Formats: sequence, C-alpha cells, structure tokens
Amino acid sequence: MRLNRRAFIVGGTTALAANAAPPDQIVLGVIGSGGRGTFVMGVFQKETVVRVGAICDVYEPNLERALSEAKKAGGAAPKAYRNYKALLDDKEINAVLIATPEHWHHRMVLDALAAGKDVYVEKPLCQTPEQGVELIEAEQKSKQIVQVGMQRRSYDLYIEGRKIVADGTLGNVRMVRSWWLNNGLGPKATKLEGHLDWEQWQGPAKRHELDPDRFRNWRLYSDYAGGLVADQEAHVFDGIHLLMNAGYPLAVNASGGRPHKPGVDTPESVVAIAEYPEDFLAIFTINYAAMKYKSRNDQMNQLDGDKARMDIGREDCKVYMQGAEETSAISKTSQFGFGRATDLHVRNFLACIRTRQTPTAPMRLAFQAALVVQMANLSLKHGRRIRWNGSAKKIEM
Repeated sequence: MRLNRRAFIVGGTTALAANAAPPDQIVLGVIGSGGRGTFVMGVFQKETVVRVGAICDVYEPNLERALSEAKKAGGAAPKAYRNYKALLDDKEINAVLIATPEHWHHRMVLDALAAGKDVYVEKPLCQTPEQGVELIEAEQKSKQIVQVGMQRRSYDLYIEGRKIVADGTLGNVRMVRSWWLNNGLGPKATKLEGHLDWEQWQGPAKRHELDPDRFRNWRLYSDYAGGLVADQEAHVFDGIHLLMNAGYPLAVNASGGRPHKPGVDTPESVVAIAEYPEDFLAIFTINYAAMKYKSRNDQMNQLDGDKARMDIGREDCKVYMQGAEETSAISKTSQFGFGRATDLHVRNFLACIRTRQTPTAPMRLAFQAALVVQMANLSLKHGRRIRWNGSAKKIEM
C-alpha cells in the first residue's frame, strides 16, 4: 500500500512532539545520483507524500539522467545542484537521500544533521571506527531522523527469521555461516561520458590523477571504500545481528586472497570471522571470482543450532530439524520479495519522519555492521585478530 498524504498526516502510532509538526509534503534532496541513488530516488517517488525538490551530483551525465527521471513523476522540476552544501542550504528541502561513494558519507551526514535535515544514507555508514563513534554521538544530540540503507531490517522475511530464532526453535546457536558468491572481474573502465568535477568528487580522500576506473569502480579502491568485503559484508552482518539480536563484536579475524582485477587494491575473495559476547561466531565468505549467480541464489545465511538449522537467503527461509534435515520443517517466503525490501525501508523512514520515532536502521545499529567490516579490513592489513573495546569505543590490536 502506498503511503498517501492523508495517511502520512493523520497516521502513526504516537503523537509528534509539540514542536515537531509534520510537513504536508516531504521535499527530498538527492545527493549522489548514480545508479543506486537514482533507483532509491524512484522508490521515494512511489510515495505521494514525497516530491523530489533538488538533485546534486558532480558528474554531469548522472545529474542530467536523474533530473530527467525525476521529472517523469510530474510536478515541478527539481533544482540542479553541483555542490551538496548548496543543496543543504535550500530551506525547501526537508530530507536528504545520500547515495554518494562511501568516503563522503561521514562528512555529508554530519553536515545534513547540522542543516536540520532528516537523512536516509546508503551503507556502509562510514569508513573508520572513529567516524562511526562521532556519527552516533551526533545522532544522539540531534532531533533529526536518520535511516541507514540496511533494508533487511525492514524486510518481512528477516523479521520472521528473527522470530524463529527468538522462539528457541533452533536451540542454542553457536555459529552462523554466511556466503556471497558472484563475479566482478570485468575490465577496467577507461572513459567518461561527460564532465566530472574530479577534485570535488575526491573530497576528503587522498588525491590522484583523474582515473575513470577509480570513479566507476570506487568500491574496489581503499581510498574510497572498504572493498567488496565491506560493501556486501555490511548487509550480511547487519542481517546476522538482526537475526541473532546481537550487538558489537568482541573481535574479528580475516584472511583474503590477492586482487585479480587490474589496478585495484582490495581483494575480491575474503573470509571474515567475528566473535560476539552473545556466545557465537559469525563466519562470512565472499568470493567475487566465482561464477555469476542469479540474484536469488547468490547469498545464504545458515544458523547452526543444536536443535535445528535455519537457512535464510534473499527470498526463502527454511528450518531443518535434527534427524530430519532432508526436508524443511518450516518454510517461509516473503510476502513482497527481496526486490521490495528497499520500498519497505523507505516507507519506514517516511513514517518515522511523521511520528519522530526511531527508524529500523538508525546509525547506532548500522555502525555495528560497519565496525565488523572495518575490523576485517584492519585484520587483513595487519595480519592479526582485531579486538573492539566497547567501554573505550576503540580498536585494540
């Protein structure tokens, strides 16, 4: 069901604070209109309470394409910005979607909160533990709503899976085994289709000469992101945390192969093991040098209990009981399908703008997953087990 304007204004389960009257319409500003940003913008536009009021990008083809897509929804054309701070200064904008490369997330979220905007930011939340701690402190001090794009937290299949674990159906779960398989070993990007403000795109990162591959495949360069292990592992470990009702890891150890894509400095094949105070291990294996899989089959989480095992992927959740593991005793599928998980997540964000309640993926939960991948990368770099001191909120080697 779409969230219409009337439902948005009069709906919700709790009253707003006296000084937080909901706007009649949410005017969204989009910061970063690449493939993911334009897709999520389209998800927002499915809701009639939302109007895209502005779009910012430093790559002209992305900006032009997103402006064209936004206009298809009708209404006033969005304003075009080429500097995100100018968009944040726009008083018409109520909320922002931040879908830039990872190295910009930390600074942009802080600036958006300071500008009084509600924020939907893509994952991973940040690049370093220090950034994560600062973001959580900013979230605690702010009255703004922040939703991080960890859509499994709004996905009905994972919510059902969490209930199965909580009900004790699996017994004691001492290990979770997860994997993600695909192939990303394509050729280097060698050209751009239009003007790119390279200096502004690099932002807080280390400076390099203009390189189309660094722009196109930024996830694979450590200056801008944590590699595939961070990009995909953040989703997986957040799902594990949700299913297991787990918090911060105690320690993480990781091993990785060498990169096989020319020029990049992060591996496509990694195994990471996280230890938790809830008394279980989570083992994640990513291999993007495997064969290509259909999206419904490319990932799996297996929760090994002493009474039963639960397998949960994108579309299905199945439980196999001890002594009868050939046939599932419980089998669940999503009412919506994984393709709708982002829709559900966006709706939760919009509902929380109305109620001022905490969304399903606030920064404190998103940082727990980001921290695991940051510790995994530190383990790869230093060749040792990395520990998290929760009291001091610091990494220990």
